[in-house]
Amino acid sequence: MEQPVPANNSRLRPVRGRGRLGKKLSPYLLTLPGGLWLVVFFLVPLFTMLSLSLQTGNPITGVFHLTWHWAEFSQQISLFHTQFLRSVGYALTATAIDLVIAYPLAYWITFHAGSKKNFFLLMLIIPFFVSFVIRTLAWEFILSDQGFVFGTLKNLHLLPQSFHVLATGTAVVAGIAYNFLPFAALPLYVSLEKIDSSLVEAANDLYASKRQAFLRVVLPLTIPGIFAAFLLTFVPALGDYVNASILGGTSTTMIGNIIQSQFLFNSDYPAASALSAILMAAVLVGIFLYARLLGART
Repeated sequence: MEQPVPANNSRLRPVRGRGRLGKKLSPYLLTLPGGLWLVVFFLVPLFTMLSLSLQTGNPITGVFHLTWHWAEFSQQISLFHTQFLRSVGYALTATAIDLVIAYPLAYWITFHAGSKKNFFLLMLIIPFFVSFVIRTLAWEFILSDQGFVFGTLKNLHLLPQSFHVLATGTAVVAGIAYNFLPFAALPLYVSLEKIDSSLVEAANDLYASKRQAFLRVVLPLTIPGIFAAFLLTFVPALGDYVNASILGGTSTTMIGNIIQSQFLFNSDYPAASALSAILMAAVLVGIFLYARLLGART
């Protein structure tokens, strides 16, 4: 005869406390690797940089102490405000050029490339397989005075022999725009790809012209993509120093060149850290104002 199982048998009851605890901890455990990565490689260097910007010492011996020297910021602004303004101007110009070129390019790939979308996207990102420095050196060869472009035009007497582009702001902006064009095109393509084609068809059914359909349907829906393209292009372009070093001259120095020089050659770590902190703060304030103006909540 079978024995009845006691109603209070603890072995048959699930441990509810442990299950609830596991559900509460699982999101934190999943984000732990990424969180540790951000702490080690972002927060720690960030606080180190901010700490260095408030230190004073001897660049020759490399010994610095935290003295809360806040005057370092105003001193660096007064010394290098020209490079700051020049960097902002170059970055804005290059970003505007990239947006003007990338938007029609992304639009054509999205709506007219058909089954060859992946091929054209691959062609767009192929330059990333080449070193950034090599691409800039190739651009220097293209823009050289006696290169195959300007040299040929000079031999045909279409340009004066004194004409040159290297060591000018035009060459630096051209190099920045060329190197960061895919950063602008890819977010725009993703934003355009998300648009439901039935919305454009509905606009056409309501007797909207192609221009009206673009301005009232397509363009507003791609504002988040424009915002992302602006960020991904403007932020790295603002701190770039490779293009100014290779394609520019003494009159085209950007703030990235000053920071590099202060860190690597002068060993003036407080000055370089202060310049980096000022640049980062200016970028954050500018991005916040730009987002509020554009209204890109997403």
